[in-house]
Amino acid sequence: MIKKKANAFWVYAENQTFVCTAQKKMKTYGVFVGDFVEFDQKQKQILRLLPRKNKLLRPPLANLDALVILVTSAPAPDFYLLDKMILFCKASGIEPIICHSKTDLGNDWAEYLHRAYGKHFEIVEVSAHKGVGIDKLLALLQGKTCAFAGQSGVGKSALINAIVGSGAAVEGELSAKIERGKNTTRHTELFEISENTFLADTAGFSSIDETFLPISADELGRYYPEFVELAPECKFSTCTHLHEPDCAIKKALESGEIDKGRYERYQTIYNNLKQSRF
Repeated sequence: MIKKKANAFWVYAENQTFVCTAQKKMKTYGVFVGDFVEFDQKQKQILRLLPRKNKLLRPPLANLDALVILVTSAPAPDFYLLDKMILFCKASGIEPIICHSKTDLGNDWAEYLHRAYGKHFEIVEVSAHKGVGIDKLLALLQGKTCAFAGQSGVGKSALINAIVGSGAAVEGELSAKIERGKNTTRHTELFEISENTFLADTAGFSSIDETFLPISADELGRYYPEFVELAPECKFSTCTHLHEPDCAIKKALESGEIDKGRYERYQTIYNNLKQSRF
């Protein structure tokens, strides 16, 4: 399903869009943009929801495959937000793609991004203004349902317009929406930007409070791939990588194998999660 407004549901099938209603029981469970459904073409009625890969409440979206997280030199990157968004993706079965945008204005953080994140996460460098890296980003998104995220001013709108202008088969309505300015989207909608590749037009994903993450403090380390690699070498199987002796993660931190800033943000998120459960 690609769009929902009140009790109307837009279902995309066989290169056509059908405006449908839903059975009452469907409304009980909730029908989300991104849901795969069975429907009656003649009656234009949704009959059944198919199993979901994930379901997000803010924004309301189901079956998201990838989240493009934008960082840039201006404004300076909020790596705390980046780490929380990555955790959100890891906990929800979503592929995080780190996009270093506005590279025409500066490439100050490229080395750090590749050093701290490049081993475990896809990183793409783009300039919407110069059209650099757009093809590579589109290749990473091919065949997926995706959305964009990042702090205010990182260039989400410009990048979406660059994608739309690169020959993507998106309805012009999306580009028009972006041009109307900030926070104009009042509902979530999917647009096909190339074959079987959908972009969620949504006002969400500007910030994430870690207290809403479906992760406990003691589980947190499992969502850091650089920790997972080394955790078997820790003395204790329940090691939180904070205060325990003979911790492989702290040894890797001392040797520079694990980024200091990312570890310090892990400590902050751990403490916030711990406090939020009381």
